[in-house]
Amino acid sequence: MTIAVDFDGTIVQHRYPEIGREIPFAIDTLKMLSQEGHRLILWSVREGRLLNEAVEWCRERGLEFYAVNKDYPEEERSHDHYSRKLKVELFIDDRNIGGLPDWGVIYRMIKEKKSYRDILIEELNADNAIQQPKRKWWQRG
Repeated sequence: MTIAVDFDGTIVQHRYPEIGREIPFAIDTLKMLSQEGHRLILWSVREGRLLNEAVEWCRERGLEFYAVNKDYPEEERSHDHYSRKLKVELFIDDRNIGGLPDWGVIYRMIKEKKSYRDILIEELNADNAIQQPKRKWWQRG
């Protein structure tokens, strides 16, 4: 799967133009996805020096991207019909409707091929099963 990942507010907390603290488990999750064969594209509003700083910040933590702000590493931007729209299967961005899920949930969605709704329903059902009071011996089923 080819996955576009935002930087500010998704991998790190919003502190633009500075680099915020890592959002817990972002780098580890992205490294696992990359190791599993997914192509990760850094998709950021950052450009120039600020973009290079973000790429280097990730690289220092062991995260390399397939491409940065483009569909593939060799893509040229000089042609007249250039479109910034990426051709990916998934975008991970804090600006999603409903916000950014926890990175563990994001990983499960990709790994298990489940929707956010499916995972939330599973977790709700698991919580309800735990909270069900045990029947007393005199109560009938």
